[in-house]
Amino acid sequence: MDLFESRVTDEAGLPLGESGPLAARMRPRTLEEVVGQAELLAPGSPLRRLIDSSSGAPSSVFLWGPPGVGKTTLAYLIARAGNRHFEEISAVSAGVKDIRAVISAARHRLVSSGRETILFIDEVHRFSKTQQDALLPAVENGWVILVAATTENPAFSVVAPLLSRSLVVTLKGLTSNDLRTLVERALTDERGLKGALTIGEDAEANIVRLAGHDGRRALTLLEAAADGATLRSSQTIELADVAQAANGATVHYDRDGEEHYDVISAFIKSIRGSHVDAALHYLARMLEAGEDPRFIARRLMISAAEDVGMADPSALQTAVAAAQAVALVGMPEARIILAEAVVHLATAPKSNRAYQAINAAIADVRAGKAGPVPLRLRNAAFKGAREQGYGEGYQYAHDFPEGVAPLECMPEGLEGTHYYEPTGRGYEANITPRLAHIRSILERDG
Repeated sequence: MDLFESRVTDEAGLPLGESGPLAARMRPRTLEEVVGQAELLAPGSPLRRLIDSSSGAPSSVFLWGPPGVGKTTLAYLIARAGNRHFEEISAVSAGVKDIRAVISAARHRLVSSGRETILFIDEVHRFSKTQQDALLPAVENGWVILVAATTENPAFSVVAPLLSRSLVVTLKGLTSNDLRTLVERALTDERGLKGALTIGEDAEANIVRLAGHDGRRALTLLEAAADGATLRSSQTIELADVAQAANGATVHYDRDGEEHYDVISAFIKSIRGSHVDAALHYLARMLEAGEDPRFIARRLMISAAEDVGMADPSALQTAVAAAQAVALVGMPEARIILAEAVVHLATAPKSNRAYQAINAAIADVRAGKAGPVPLRLRNAAFKGAREQGYGEGYQYAHDFPEGVAPLECMPEGLEGTHYYEPTGRGYEANITPRLAHIRSILERDG
């Protein structure tokens, strides 16, 4: 059992949460107590049917989502449906021998008493292919109902035969309102703090920010902050208690307000100005305040295109790869990926000429400078096109020694217009003479 589970269990082998840390005591025992995942738990949804089922073997299921969103709780609720036996193993420490022992006992239980077994595997993505293969006969024959939790995309971390026999459910991070509900419930519930303490509005807001989208972290912070208030002989949890619980100064940052925009603005401007240390500082502030790392990754992609541009085309590749990796890995490891992307972008040569070029082209289009497409460039693949002059005068670029045809492609009124003017920085320094030569060839037309 994990750090937050109680040793007191019911007949199914499920923890009752009567003792232990606050997060364990407040673990939902019924579907009505679950916070978040409203769409996934709507009546008639696959996950809701698994939990509501009281007879017949439900499908095995992979619960994919970030930490602290209720994966283990949902496994418990599935197990409680129909009074199924519950077994839990951790992919961090269990081996093939452990898996086979659990499966053997489950098979014996099913044959002797007809009682089904829920096998819950936490962090299943850490299992090797051999360990996952050991599960296949049990899942296929219904000896166990596999409920596996993972923070990584099962499509990349789980073997295809096992995945094809299971339902994949994607859980979302908890919203700020979800986290407030958890905190306020824990303050008053008999399993929680029993109304002994209240919490200041700013202190609650900081717990929500620091928790990110993680319900377990929110309750862990609340419990530690409550201990701090008790030591002060106070009945109110204050901002300083939360800061101490977080083992550091509470970051003043509002993800929905002015501070959010100020910090992200400073972050992007630091990258644009090649101030790598300042960029890393603002990155750290956002991450410590619980900013969504996927939002940061999206802004890095924009920065790579807008500010680095063709001076280093590989910067956009780095930013896109970082965004994909952040989505797959999640925090806290995502901080490393984001830091590497920030260092690349901040230290890269800068050019916004492609950005300026598309803006200039759009301005012309909006100003009505969008004449008809020249006949030579029009699609001549339909019957009668040639008779109308479509394609006449077109010159195939590959027929020319340098792969550049002396052909005017702009519509009438924009002939000879230049939007893109490269700088002499980075890779763009190679483009400048090349583009000048290309334009000299194009200007030979008519």
